[in-house]
Amino acid sequence: MQSVLNTVKGTALNVAEYLTPVLKESKFRETGVLTPEEFVAAGEHLVHHCPTWQWAIGDEAKAKAYLPKDRQFLITRNVPCYRRCKQMEYVGEETVVEEESGDGGWVETHQLNEDGTSAELDQKICELTLDDSKEEMRTPDSEQAGAINAEVDEEDDEALDMDEFEESGMLDLVDPALATTMRELEKSENSKVKGDNTADSGDSVLHTRTYDLHITYDKYYQTPRLWVIGYDENRKPLTVEQMYEDVSQDHAKKTVTMESHPHLPGPNMASVHPCRHADIMKKIIQTVEEGGGELGVHLYLIIFLKFVQTVIPTIEYDFTQNFNLS
Repeated sequence: MQSVLNTVKGTALNVAEYLTPVLKESKFRETGVLTPEEFVAAGEHLVHHCPTWQWAIGDEAKAKAYLPKDRQFLITRNVPCYRRCKQMEYVGEETVVEEESGDGGWVETHQLNEDGTSAELDQKICELTLDDSKEEMRTPDSEQAGAINAEVDEEDDEALDMDEFEESGMLDLVDPALATTMRELEKSENSKVKGDNTADSGDSVLHTRTYDLHITYDKYYQTPRLWVIGYDENRKPLTVEQMYEDVSQDHAKKTVTMESHPHLPGPNMASVHPCRHADIMKKIIQTVEEGGGELGVHLYLIIFLKFVQTVIPTIEYDFTQNFNLS
């Protein structure tokens, strides 16, 4: 039901964007919005300081007349995503610790006993066990060698004749180093076969995903808009549900929805809805000005990428400039 509503809203907004006139006068400081010219200026600053971002043209049939032909939107490719959002959720118990001085408390993630030790930690340590079982290295003639060594131990006083030693076959034993190498090769081949057999059935290993990120200009909201599309380790596109695994669960299917890209044909892409972008930017501008500073419009996309990171926290794209509100 939610997807149907998102589709209807997306269609209505496309019509509204088509009917909305292009913003000509700058209202950046008053409302936190951008003109197309300011969007291009902020994009030039991002590309200059972060070369992983580049301008893209897209489909010429979908080119926007209010933007330069060679600067339709911004793109960065192969951004790593090592974890799923669920892995960032902390499930441990928290304890509020009060200070005697009355200055306040803090949150402690582990409860300690009176003697300074952790009961939970001690319990987990006691549960640890060591597995002493090791696979012994055997050669084809190991049993025969063992029998001869036993006979030598029983006859310490009698030296072993070299002719008998040679006839016993001890000189033809496999070199231990060679035997170890062969065993490692066998294990490697077995692991490859096992990996092939379990690839389709699914395993517990989360392989590295990569994402392509796009920044477009939304004429209706007059702000930048972020789009993402993900790939697995074989560069195969992720499914919709897989991409939602890399989105904060507070924003999945609400702030982040699947919609058609304004500059590219093909399947829908995940997009961070821009309805709140201008309000957030306006608050940031006010905070900077209250601290006696001034925020230039060229920094818009640098700041934009930082507050959008809360929506997609595991996609590690933000290697831009540091920014201080004070």
